[in-house]
Amino acid sequence: MLPPWPRIAAALTLACAAEAAHWLQWNLPGMALALVAIALSGLGVYRAGLKDLARLHLGINALMAVAVTGAVLIGQWPEAAMVMALYVAAERIEHGAMDKARHAIRNLLDLAPETADVLQPDGSTLRTPASGVAPGALVRIAPGARVPLDGAVTQGESSVNQAPITGESQLADKAPGDALYAGSVNQNGELVMRVTAPAGDTLLARIVHAVEQAQASRAPTQRFVDRFAAVYTPIVFVLALALALLAPLLMGWSWQQSAYQALALLVIACPCALVISTPVTMVSALTAAARRGILIKGGSALESARALRAIALDKTGTLTTGRPTLVHWQAWGGADAQVAAATAWQLASRSDHPVSRAIAAGLPPQAFDASGDALQELQALPGRGVQARIDGLTWRLGNLRLVRELGLADDALQQALEQHEQLGRSVTVLADDAGVRALFAVADPLRADAPQAIAQLRALGVHPVVFSGDNPATVAAVAREAGIATPEDARGGLLPGDKLTALAALQQRFGPVAMTGDGINDAPALARADIGFAMGGAHSTGMAMETADVVLMNDDLRRIPDTIALSQRAHRVLWQNIGLALGVKAAFCLLAVLGLATMWMAVLADMGVSLLVVANGLRLRRWIAAPHERPDSMRGRPAMGQ
Repeated sequence: MLPPWPRIAAALTLACAAEAAHWLQWNLPGMALALVAIALSGLGVYRAGLKDLARLHLGINALMAVAVTGAVLIGQWPEAAMVMALYVAAERIEHGAMDKARHAIRNLLDLAPETADVLQPDGSTLRTPASGVAPGALVRIAPGARVPLDGAVTQGESSVNQAPITGESQLADKAPGDALYAGSVNQNGELVMRVTAPAGDTLLARIVHAVEQAQASRAPTQRFVDRFAAVYTPIVFVLALALALLAPLLMGWSWQQSAYQALALLVIACPCALVISTPVTMVSALTAAARRGILIKGGSALESARALRAIALDKTGTLTTGRPTLVHWQAWGGADAQVAAATAWQLASRSDHPVSRAIAAGLPPQAFDASGDALQELQALPGRGVQARIDGLTWRLGNLRLVRELGLADDALQQALEQHEQLGRSVTVLADDAGVRALFAVADPLRADAPQAIAQLRALGVHPVVFSGDNPATVAAVAREAGIATPEDARGGLLPGDKLTALAALQQRFGPVAMTGDGINDAPALARADIGFAMGGAHSTGMAMETADVVLMNDDLRRIPDTIALSQRAHRVLWQNIGLALGVKAAFCLLAVLGLATMWMAVLADMGVSLLVVANGLRLRRWIAAPHERPDSMRGRPAMGQ
């Protein structure tokens, strides 16, 4: 059998030949040509239509079967052939467009190579199918090669293009300990990574699976259109039957003319464009979002985002990076700054506490270059810090509780600590037996994109607030820095149950509310919110990502206003398509009632409006979020006395 498009082309050619034969009054050859054209193009549609009629299911195929049969019976066989051929051509174009939209996201899977260079015990590599590489294996990634699986860097440094996964516009620097995603491209340095997930459970595979599930779910508007079409089609049958029976009695038409106009009414009334208008729009929008690092889990979430009026943001890991950073340090009590830095580095570098690691990483290189004798008698002070002997002196690196126990918290020190606390910083003190020698202020820094995201949310009419379990002073300081200055909009000290209560109050005050978070403690609020946004980076928990309706794969808060803007645009396109489909059909139905429609005109109008709504919906696949130039990360070390 011929492939679809050559078969459709042959049917259209035969239908034109049948029209020419009819004009030349070659009735039998023309009828034969028409029947062959119908058989070539629409025999399957005709059979499906007869089965639907037998079950009293008045769908699109049933409409076409009645229209074609009626046209042949009243002697309009060339038009019957042309109607069927054009209808099948339009259906083929629509299905192709839908398949293109549906399968665009699956093309991401092709980004991940099928093989991986697995390191062997002797240092050589063995090229292995990616599907057969188990978690824990070491894989070497050459410069310019694609990452085959998810993993964490164990050796090497490089820049990686992970835009297909996270939507980031800039290269991401990778060093030992950093996450790598299957499908990203290693740019300029050789990397060795330890595989963390099998091929079927990579972040890329989970994105594809989630988008496919989202595409399978029906949005509210799509459900409405489907219900409308189920009622609309039987009504059209009744109207066509009434036109065929009553027009000769009320309008003086011949029976053949009334039957012809009734058939034209059936053809133009096919709800093809109406039914196709919603899924093509939703699929295009979901695909465009996923390609830019926004994973929306269904048309319902996409449609609902435009109605948001408030959003609650968690602090740690959401508004902030979730990684403690040394933001300020200074020598104290006349101590030598270089000695203080070197001593603090020796103590902090031996501790696994996040604050100690932040201090060790944040001190200038001179600190570890100038470190003296090895420390001795290292001892952890639970809940307070660490102490050790260095160069014959006992040194302690600890919190305010330790300082008070040592009796070193004078008024000047207390005042300095309070100033840092007002800025949301946690202060660690270096002291010897004689007194305090240095202060180290550690904070969880605000994300560079947070202030812009907050401003964009306000511009969209969405009211931002902060919900956090951290202490209220720190929450208030971070909120102010992000652009949320109103005290009642920065709530600290909230347990997971408290967040639910606060979220319910926010919904009562504003209406539809979103929640944004990254941790297990955020999962209940993410589920309770009208829409839950989860940060999807390396520091996010699986529970938060599973519970949320939208996952921001690149941890960029500006993707939240982008999601709302996409929702608004998709809503406009959706109702443009619905209005266009119904408007054109209403106009041609009126022409049919007035006796001015032809079946050619009807099928061309039906095909034309179907293609218009498909093209309009597919425009969303080219949606591009507002350009986000991510500023350089804060990699510099604080200077002495900063």
